[in-house]
Amino acid sequence: TCLRFLYQPVFNDPIHGHLELHPLLIKIIDTPQFQRLRFIKQLGGAYFVYPGASHNRFEHSIGVAHLAGELARALKTQQPELGITDEDILCVQIAGLCHDLGHGPFSHLYDGMFIKKQRPGFKWKHEEASIEVFDYLMKDNDLEKEMKDHAQWPYKGRGKEKSFLYEIVSNKRNGIDVDKFDYFARDCHHLGIKNNFDYRRFIHFARVCEVKGEKQICVRDKEADNIYNMFHTRYYLHKRAYQHKVTKIIEAMMTDALVKANKHINFEGSKGKYTLSEAIDDMEAYTKLTDIPLLFYPFSFLPKDVTNAWKEELKKPLPHELKPEDFVDLVCFWANYFNFPFHKISLLITYLICQMFDSLLPQNSLVNIKSNFWLTFVIQVFVLDYGMKNENPVDHIHFYSKGKPDEAFKLPKEEVSRLLPTNFSEKIIRFYCKKTDETSLKAANDHFDRWYKNYQKDRRDGTSENSHGKTN
Repeated sequence: TCLRFLYQPVFNDPIHGHLELHPLLIKIIDTPQFQRLRFIKQLGGAYFVYPGASHNRFEHSIGVAHLAGELARALKTQQPELGITDEDILCVQIAGLCHDLGHGPFSHLYDGMFIKKQRPGFKWKHEEASIEVFDYLMKDNDLEKEMKDHAQWPYKGRGKEKSFLYEIVSNKRNGIDVDKFDYFARDCHHLGIKNNFDYRRFIHFARVCEVKGEKQICVRDKEADNIYNMFHTRYYLHKRAYQHKVTKIIEAMMTDALVKANKHINFEGSKGKYTLSEAIDDMEAYTKLTDIPLLFYPFSFLPKDVTNAWKEELKKPLPHELKPEDFVDLVCFWANYFNFPFHKISLLITYLICQMFDSLLPQNSLVNIKSNFWLTFVIQVFVLDYGMKNENPVDHIHFYSKGKPDEAFKLPKEEVSRLLPTNFSEKIIRFYCKKTDETSLKAANDHFDRWYKNYQKDRRDGTSENSHGKTN
């Protein structure tokens, strides 16, 4: 451990090549709370559609820390008058490294789908958890002293004169930040999709200018095409991968499975045990949550002593004789028998519970199908956009010219190209039926026709929550 302070550790990253990180960042990376990110898929259910998308939040976070340092150092070199210090750069890198600490199992599936379904009305996002996990990480690993040794003002922000530093990792003003730079490049690489945005050019041409009394990160006017490519890449990734129709239905099935399994999976926290959905209330428990490893282990290969123990201890039938309601018990028993941590129970639980639907859903009664609507049908409505709903995000960016590098100005898209889009969002509606028998499909068609007519009526009346965009 002492040797780490004698040199900058080097990572060989498939996206950014060989990169060096400050020893304090290594201290954070070495904690159990950060190592947990190795077991959380970056793209959740998309891995089941794109087999190359096996990368995790761990390497993405390291990539963001690296790019945060690259952009901050570039600004420091090009504009020494900004007064950017090494401590500033280190703090921005820590922010980049830790920005995703709060993600739950399967990334956005946990907070975007599972928590919403399991705890309706409960407002919680992974960004909030990132702050809580960071505080817990610092305390649990005694890193406060390390922070003070490397920075004069731990836990304090920067003044208005350095407000541009807050735009590096997560830019709320226009969405251009190193978080996107990394996941665009990394996701495209693993998905096999071309990335048309060159983040290196942005870093090279980035410059801080004063806009209405505030310092903002601006970019050369000739880079406008590159910026539009960035936002189009975002849209394209959502359409091709993140919101892929198979990805979303797989995630819906996984969510149903996790809801069903919720009470059977417990995590030890600071004040007792917490279920999968309650763990967000206790960081000690929450930091034990990871993806459930994919271990589709066939029943036929279970050792005899396991099946005998199952039958003797729980008085349950053997696996091939199981009823649907016994599936969860089997998986939990199996995990206990092999001393698996509950946060690493296999995705077998997903497979088994999804199989339950075939037995639980009614076969012949249209009335019963309607009464079990949530089990039979899934309706998804979402918007694909450039990151700011129906607004053009480039309208929120300031540019500078070669002749006047300190004067910021807006650049109308007509001056960039007349081939740019006129609309910046579209609404997608998907209706899934979980069953394929004739009765269920007829009920699905009837429900969808009725729902779509009401939806169109709401749009004409102006009562729709979001009436802009295109409906598919």
